[in-house]
Amino acid sequence: MLYLYVDSDREIWQESLQLKLPLDVVAWPHSVDAEQVEYVAAWNPPDGFFAPFTHLKGIFALGAGLDRFHKRDDIAPGTPLIRLTDAGMAQQMLEYVLHGILHFQRDFDRYLQQQEQNIWQSWPYRSARELRVSVLGLGELGGHVAQVLAQLGYQVQGWSRTPKHLEGITTCHGMAALPNLLQHTDVLVSILPSTPETRGLLNADTLILLPRGAVVINAGRGDLIELRALIDQLDSGHLRGAQLDVFPQEPLTAENPIWQHPKLIITPHVAAATLVEEATSQIASKLAQWQQGQSVAGLVTKAAV
Repeated sequence: MLYLYVDSDREIWQESLQLKLPLDVVAWPHSVDAEQVEYVAAWNPPDGFFAPFTHLKGIFALGAGLDRFHKRDDIAPGTPLIRLTDAGMAQQMLEYVLHGILHFQRDFDRYLQQQEQNIWQSWPYRSARELRVSVLGLGELGGHVAQVLAQLGYQVQGWSRTPKHLEGITTCHGMAALPNLLQHTDVLVSILPSTPETRGLLNADTLILLPRGAVVINAGRGDLIELRALIDQLDSGHLRGAQLDVFPQEPLTAENPIWQHPKLIITPHVAAATLVEEATSQIASKLAQWQQGQSVAGLVTKAAV
């Protein structure tokens, strides 16, 4: 049996999985005999959700990252975790990042301010080849974004925690390489997962290394950026603007003052949504490979908390 937890479109997910899997699929909040549950497909379920399932063979994460699952104390260490590999998210991520780049490259932030003041003034055109874009995180999503941006003519460089090679992209890795990359960046794009090494990576000490007038786009994880440090750099005029899709605490509360910050574009974690048909087809394929003893892309074991 596979138990499904999603917070929207539950019936659509359940129907799609049931059509593709040789297992009974039951969706939360329907009651279930926990001992019969062999697999779970879920994204961000409540605390303690996994504790009753003592016979789990594996957990499918309905998203690209596994950091939220590694942090949980209701999943036993060593439990197999399987993440989705793209499932329609790479194209969405590219569109999100490209929107952010173009917003500032083509001066739409300035034109919106001018519209509020009835000002008719044009700004000099800045071409893609003049813009230095650095992508933090070169996994499937970040790698796709970096390569397409390079094809579009941007000066692209990429950074990752471990060595990565992408054709046509200048890459570097490790903390020692980060300062030099930041110093030569006009648009910083973060598509990193949340790990002990990446949490707070963009802070007062690193953000100040960006050239004056640089822009930050974060579509990775909310704890990668120290928000107070980012706001300070925006307020001082050192940074021109930022587009943020993720935050340390979500949802962002209505009372949070950053909603009104004139240099921020805020979106509600929508950069790359999981698409039902692509995701369920991938789960079915990965499960079949796993049961046949084949290697499964995106499979790791739960780390100890």
